[in-house]
Amino acid sequence: MSNIHKDYLGSKFGMWLFLFTEILLFGGLFILYSIYLHKYPTEFHLAGKELNVYFGGGNTVALVTSSLFMAMSISAIQKDDKKLAITFLSITLALAFVFLTNKYFEWGAKFHHGIYPDSPALLERPKGEIIFFGLYFVMTGLHGIHVIIGAIIIIYTLFMLKYEKVNKDDFVLLENAGLYWHLVDLIWIYLFPLFYLIL
Repeated sequence: MSNIHKDYLGSKFGMWLFLFTEILLFGGLFILYSIYLHKYPTEFHLAGKELNVYFGGGNTVALVTSSLFMAMSISAIQKDDKKLAITFLSITLALAFVFLTNKYFEWGAKFHHGIYPDSPALLERPKGEIIFFGLYFVMTGLHGIHVIIGAIIIIYTLFMLKYEKVNKDDFVLLENAGLYWHLVDLIWIYLFPLFYLIL
């Protein structure tokens, strides 16, 4: 019989604290983006038109949908439906891989056209466009790393669900995974219009 003490509130508080630091990180980058957008509006507009809105839109649909399935997975385990919780969480994971595959091809196309940090083709462009693509690679790359970390957390949570370490009475791990994943989704919802729908 297990007598392991679990600090549910402490775990939740720690997760919210961690998410706050993530918001500070991306908030700083968003402020930096705004400053340069104000300084180079024409260059940002021209560079933004070179991004494929269909790639960005597809990734937005994938992440928003994945967040929905994450929430449904938490709801399922609360109702003691382990099989459904695993199914919904697996769909969330699959959509994370859809996002990453989409991003791989999008970045690959940019590299194919010689647009990557410090590339000769990029350095020949006006300063505002160089800064735009620099921010694009840094911010979407950093977000992509968060998606990979989220996918690893989801895989771990799936194993915990399978072996009933996460269950109806103890699902804080799944809840915290959900909080992290919703943040990843929320950050992308801001990134998408900033880079793909810039006017």
